[in-house]
Amino acid sequence: MKTLIKNTTIINEGTRMLGSVLIEKDKISAVYFGNLPEIDLANVTIIDGTGKWLIPGVIDDQVHFREPGLTQKGDITSESRAAVAGGVTSFMDMPNTKPQTVTIEELNKKFDRAAEVSVANYSFYMGATNDNLTEVLKADPKRTCGVKVFMGSSTGNMLVDSEKTLSGIFSEVEMLIATHCEKEEVIKANVAKYTALYGEDLPLKYHPMIRDAEACYQSSAEAVALATKYNARLHVLHLSSAKEMSLFEQKPLTEKRITGEVCVHHLWFDDRDYEEYGNKIKWNPSIKSESDKLALRDALINGRLDVVATDHAPHLLSEKEGGCFKAYSGGPLVQHSLTAMLEMALQGIFSLELVIDKMCHAPATLYRVENRGFIREGYFADLVLVNPNREWTVSSTNILYKCGWSPFEGNSFRTKVEKTFVNGILAYDNGIFDETCRGKELQFVHS
Repeated sequence: MKTLIKNTTIINEGTRMLGSVLIEKDKISAVYFGNLPEIDLANVTIIDGTGKWLIPGVIDDQVHFREPGLTQKGDITSESRAAVAGGVTSFMDMPNTKPQTVTIEELNKKFDRAAEVSVANYSFYMGATNDNLTEVLKADPKRTCGVKVFMGSSTGNMLVDSEKTLSGIFSEVEMLIATHCEKEEVIKANVAKYTALYGEDLPLKYHPMIRDAEACYQSSAEAVALATKYNARLHVLHLSSAKEMSLFEQKPLTEKRITGEVCVHHLWFDDRDYEEYGNKIKWNPSIKSESDKLALRDALINGRLDVVATDHAPHLLSEKEGGCFKAYSGGPLVQHSLTAMLEMALQGIFSLELVIDKMCHAPATLYRVENRGFIREGYFADLVLVNPNREWTVSSTNILYKCGWSPFEGNSFRTKVEKTFVNGILAYDNGIFDETCRGKELQFVHS
């Protein structure tokens, strides 16, 4: 099992250089820059990367693949295939499934299932509740990506609102603590305010007014205060407002204990898009104003925000119908996250190097993922070959999500993921999957 990807543009660690990469078994055995030296090419599969970009596989630190219990929306098989087709080679899955991943037994069942069916590499969060801290502390930090704490209620009703429990989590958990931050009291007050004014059946336009910037800020500030008090590793997920950016420091990721994630949809859409896309862009936290979107983009560039992810959360279209309170929040994104970010780079919003840093390098660094996220000798060969000049349009015929829809349907992108390698296996090749490919458990380095 040797493969040479030759004469390609390698985008990696802040540089863009012509080169070639040799894969042996599941690892990168050599990286050559400039002209390819004379090497023994016997029994080597050669892929010509001329005119293409070669990047590390994307690591998505926040997905909801819906297995077990919600597999009518998506499952590990279907969503990992969609991920790999989009250049996402590793994912970290959330605990609000049925049953919830709040015991070691349920956590282990997810690992076992992924080993059987996942095309991509995987890890799973242990879920926190108001009364399972003892169980949370049993999670193995070498295989469990983190502890998920819902400091605001969302899909799955796993709200942790006990001050004693929160103090226990932040003081005793050594793993990374990932939070969903929306202040429940602010949301309830907004619900009361707007229903009193306009009735119980509020249209979608009130969603960002109910789940507003203040709700996000108060909850994120509380999480940051707890992490600061106890020196915990805190990662605040899907940040959505300009106001929250003041809570995060502008310094190198390796020097941070408190970090922030932004999702593709909060960088791409703003509240002017509700009229066109409707409930397809209804998320928690909500998509907010253009000024919020621009502030998030600036924070990503200046280093306050560290990671770009998806919060991939498929629902059936029938579940996305109705008004502000009825339509489910969330949408599928893993197949289109990389191409959407590359499109914004082509628009001049971000540099290509920044996109690769925030989607590939930074998640690996932040979560301390072992030997992934970079194109380096000795690292696992999770690689993506992108054609930068192959325009295509998202349509029902090429959407791979089990739920069958995308908020990007009808959008055209100028870059196309053509090949994705997972642990050295060509898992995806221009629409064709290697059905034998199975990802590996992510391993995390803890001193």
